[in-house]
Amino acid sequence: MKLKEYTVREFRSIWDSGPIKVDGQTTCLVGKNEAGKTTLLTALYRTNPIVPADAVFNETYDYPKREVEDYRFAVENGGRDEAVVVECLYELDADDTEAVTSIFGPKVLKEKIFTRKTYYGKTNSKFWLVTDEAAARKYLADNPALPDDLKTALTGAADWGAFAAALDAAEATEAVKSLNGLVVKVREKGLGSYIFNSLIWPRAPKFLYFDEYYQMEGQANLNALIAREDAKTLEDSDYPLLGLINLARLDHRKLVETKNTTELKNKLEGAGNHLTNRIVKYWSQNRHIQMRFDVRDAKPEDPEGMRQGINVWGEVYDTVHWAHTPLRTRSRGFVWFFSFLAWYEDIKRQKQNVILLLDEPGLSLHGRAQADLLKYFEAELSAHQLIYTTHSPFMIDPTKFERVRIVQDLGIDAKEPLPKDQDGTKVLANVFDATDDSLFPLQGALGYEIQQTLFIGPNSLVVEGPADMLFLRAVSAQLEREGRTGLSEDWVITPTGGSGKVPAFVSLLAPQKGMNVATLLDIQNSDRALIEDLYKKKLLKKKQVATYADFAGTNEADVEDMFERDFYVSLVNAEFVKELKAPIPASALNAKEPRTLRAIEAYLQANPLKSGAFGHYRPARYFSENAATLWPTVSDATKDRFEAAFKHLNALLK
Repeated sequence: MKLKEYTVREFRSIWDSGPIKVDGQTTCLVGKNEAGKTTLLTALYRTNPIVPADAVFNETYDYPKREVEDYRFAVENGGRDEAVVVECLYELDADDTEAVTSIFGPKVLKEKIFTRKTYYGKTNSKFWLVTDEAAARKYLADNPALPDDLKTALTGAADWGAFAAALDAAEATEAVKSLNGLVVKVREKGLGSYIFNSLIWPRAPKFLYFDEYYQMEGQANLNALIAREDAKTLEDSDYPLLGLINLARLDHRKLVETKNTTELKNKLEGAGNHLTNRIVKYWSQNRHIQMRFDVRDAKPEDPEGMRQGINVWGEVYDTVHWAHTPLRTRSRGFVWFFSFLAWYEDIKRQKQNVILLLDEPGLSLHGRAQADLLKYFEAELSAHQLIYTTHSPFMIDPTKFERVRIVQDLGIDAKEPLPKDQDGTKVLANVFDATDDSLFPLQGALGYEIQQTLFIGPNSLVVEGPADMLFLRAVSAQLEREGRTGLSEDWVITPTGGSGKVPAFVSLLAPQKGMNVATLLDIQNSDRALIEDLYKKKLLKKKQVATYADFAGTNEADVEDMFERDFYVSLVNAEFVKELKAPIPASALNAKEPRTLRAIEAYLQANPLKSGAFGHYRPARYFSENAATLWPTVSDATKDRFEAAFKHLNALLK
């Protein structure tokens, strides 16, 4: 059974959320703080919670405060119907359908979907399920264990009363008794009610809601825990702790009775090893941790509530620092991840049918750990539908934007009260209706994905700017047409936007698993130390740090210096023909300046352009657009310099 859609109305910050389409696997509710994401999950959770006591909507606390008394008055005086707080649309799967049709026949269900509406009050709900009662009676009548005359009478029954009367008049065989018992149940509240309450709804998945309040303490008094469990008064933090104990394959009731120290130590050691294997598999932030358990008699100065009976302590041992630390003192991110893993693994062990509702999962995790969490969702939670909320770009899979639903509340930013149809939390199906704040997490996720894929690849060649990219690709294409070596297409040219950004960019790229990074950079004396640090600080190997000076045969060089100076000047003259008062003579440039760009800039200071400003991107673009025409005028020395650079770089490819 799958949840297909739900709508929340008149609950806390929500007047009408609008229909929320639920993905068959994962649904991500994205929005800024206070938009109402938690409210959407809370309302859904209460419709069929895994903790039965939570199945209540209290209008005093939950109805939108500013109109709660008006609502009560209108309902009490018949001025309006009760509010439908949550309306859920479910779809039956083959097993659900079989559970019904095996009893009432293949035509009893007219649709494989049903609606359930939940109202204010405790377990106050109604369902809508379309059934064919005549088809059900016909199927029940066609029972080979019944005599033919009874079959005929049952087939002719116009309703369940006549059907029951025919059974009452027949001989009370076992088949008749069995069928009569079923018909009695059907007649109590109707066929649809029997099918829904006895056959369908017991199969419906429970909602498992998890947020930071369910994080375990990592320590507990076992006697008190057992007492709370027996009294059905478990605290939020007890659930993941019990999951942890079960996941460790321990029996907390037997732990308080264990009388053999060696047996107890072996159980605890085995439990710790089992948990360590489960945790380290998905916790990439620190591979040097081990889970440990300790069970001891309570001491007079133990924490409050743990001074009598038997205590269990969950600890983390760090093999790098040789230190034990209480589980509850670890990072919030670790405790959250560990708590959820423990509870969910216990749910999985019990084979419970659940839909997972995670409120801001991994909020305190590092960005990369959040990416690990998304992988965990895909790898381990695929047996269940998952709905989670977030405002973190790292918790959004940019390859699966169809799973994203945008949550926003225009009222929290409006200076004046909005009409009710515009106010409150809304879930948007159309991204064009979203505000900038609501879209920001998606923009962040998409921007990160573009940055990872557009200019970054497994083999990334770091250059300073787009002019380099234009020159390198254009020259490479022309060399290859001559049968010479060009720059391999396996290199993804990655412009950084300036030499000052290169170290930070390389430090971000180089450590990435599977990344092969090299540079081809402009160099001047003032930048030399910065560039040399790329290999001196062991970010890259020395052979991966190339500059244009390595191939131009000078101490300083830009990409423009790979060309003969007079050729590059001709590019400038052609591109800036409208801005120049007169063409720049190559002979007029300072011959002592090794870098052509600097020589041109010095010349233009004395001979300003008529309009605009000089930029080295435009000559690169001009060359790229006219490369085929210009190529015959490119010197062999220029071709040799570029080919030498390309051969060097291609040799570095993985």
